[in-house]
Amino acid sequence: MSFHGSKSDSAEFKSLLSKTRNVVFLTGAGCSAESGIPTFRGAGGLWRKYKATELATLDAFNTNPSLVWEFYSYRREVVLTKKPNDAHHAIAEFEKRMVKEGREVHVITQNVDGLHQTAGSKNVIELHGSLFKTRCVKCGKIEENRQSPIVPALAGKGEPQLDAVDAKIPVEELPRCSQPGCDSLVRPHVVWFGEALEYKVLEKTDEVLEACDMCLLIGTSSVVYPAAGFAPSLADRGVPVAEFNLEETPATGAFRFHFHGPAGQTLPPILLEE
Repeated sequence: MSFHGSKSDSAEFKSLLSKTRNVVFLTGAGCSAESGIPTFRGAGGLWRKYKATELATLDAFNTNPSLVWEFYSYRREVVLTKKPNDAHHAIAEFEKRMVKEGREVHVITQNVDGLHQTAGSKNVIELHGSLFKTRCVKCGKIEENRQSPIVPALAGKGEPQLDAVDAKIPVEELPRCSQPGCDSLVRPHVVWFGEALEYKVLEKTDEVLEACDMCLLIGTSSVVYPAAGFAPSLADRGVPVAEFNLEETPATGAFRFHFHGPAGQTLPPILLEE
């Protein structure tokens, strides 16, 4: 087997895929990078002079909610200018076809940009939350919010340049809870560094992985846990795993297929062409 997706690999994979009843897509930052979404990981992953690991924490939010909200407001505004790419659309179209045949498709994503849903995917599990949801720090109410800007005080704020001045927005003008009688500060509904994934999300993820008979790994480096362990565990169980990535990952050798290149180019022919 070639690790660069030969025609024989494609034929074998498509044959196996045609017999599946429950397919799971595991997607990471590489899937959204083709849409122009910054990852804020690794070299060059700075916003102003800060690393994401410095801002995406509960301590940072408690210390300077204005700064953290500027960072997340910037990320929201960037995503709102982007569109799903061919990989997102191929996954959504494949799901639609499978459902019509009485089969199942689930997307388990580490991304927080919502592009799978925008493309039309219905069964999406967001492991790390969403940029377009907020959670009240007092009552815990979770709300979807796609306003641009999320509050007037953040209009025009969040410039990423190194010399940009922090806005220092009063806490009363930051996003607030809409629950009657609450009106407390809300935070982005994302999993920050040092926080555990939500129990209900993990429970649903385990349920989906237990039922799947084919796994497609799209644009993930397979280094962030627990998601990095999902596909190797499936492979150990005998479930065929196909990796669509720009590079081989630490887990590549455990997988049955590897299709090298941008997922927006490699995935649509595999999923949609007869």
